[in-house]
Amino acid sequence: MLGRDPAEAEEWIRSWSAQASARAEAATQLADRVATISATAANFDGSIRVRVAASGVLEGLELDDRTRALSGRDLADEIMQTMRRAQAKLTESVATVVKETVGTDTESGQAVIASFRSRFPADDPDDDRTDRR
Repeated sequence: MLGRDPAEAEEWIRSWSAQASARAEAATQLADRVATISATAANFDGSIRVRVAASGVLEGLELDDRTRALSGRDLADEIMQTMRRAQAKLTESVATVVKETVGTDTESGQAVIASFRSRFPADDPDDDRTDRR
């Protein structure tokens, strides 16, 4: 561990303190940047567009006149599916921010990404509808 040299111990404490401060700053940057993330998605024909906040909450919804041909149930299903696709995109954005701040190899970075993956799973690969941005 540390030798008996007080100067060595003092240097170790300074180094440890600086590393802790840097980690705290990176964590603050991560939280600040994640809070500003949003994601958008459109349904297969672009008639429905949604924007979600980092929390996954719907921030914006655009419907064009083509949606009038849908039944209420079909419209609701399309909106929900499109919203889930937008939410799934949040994980990608968060992973980028984690990489740029605390690092994807850190315990905190991995926990943040895992949290988003569990709340907003990736798109269903069997869904043959393509996402138009």
